Amino acid sequence: MKTPDSVIDLYAAFAQAESQTRSESIKFGIQNRMRSGRTILNHRQFLGYTKGPDGVLQIVPEEAEVVRRIYRRYLEGCSEGQIQRELTQDWIATAKGVKAWSHQIVHNILTNEKYAGDALLQKTFTTDCISKKVKKNTGELPQYYIKDNHPAIIPRDIYQRVQEEMARRTNEN
Repeated sequence: MKTPDSVIDLYAAFAQAESQTRSESIKFGIQNRMRSGRTILNHRQFLGYTKGPDGVLQIVPEEAEVVRRIYRRYLEGCSEGQIQRELTQDWIATAKGVKAWSHQIVHNILTNEKYAGDALLQKTFTTDCISKKVKKNTGELPQYYIKDNHPAIIPRDIYQRVQEEMARRTNEN
């Protein structure tokens, strides 16, 4: 027996409504967790850290040395491109295990507050549960800055000096 199209449409509408309701519930839980200062950070694509048995980020010494090298070389006057080439030439793996660095990966490490032990939450968000499109948060949703969230690889003053140097170099161009 063939089901009328209107019945299929009705089932599809119910399924979509259920999906949206679940999505809103999950978003609400995530928002509450962020407001309370509890974080869940993606450690798999985050050079220098792994998740410890207690769920808290722990420093991976060998990877942390690469992060320190990137900050040090930048403050010594190297460009992001020079640092990228050095790391690639030395066959050092990225957080994803790739031994070919990009300018963007170096830039992301230099601008990521997590290396100073802090966490800015909700940098991006999913626009809707159907398309699952991720968008950079430019003020649409609140962001939460958690200071001293986890052990720092880079001292806060070094992190700040790099941000100031980046701004200075940008203004020179």
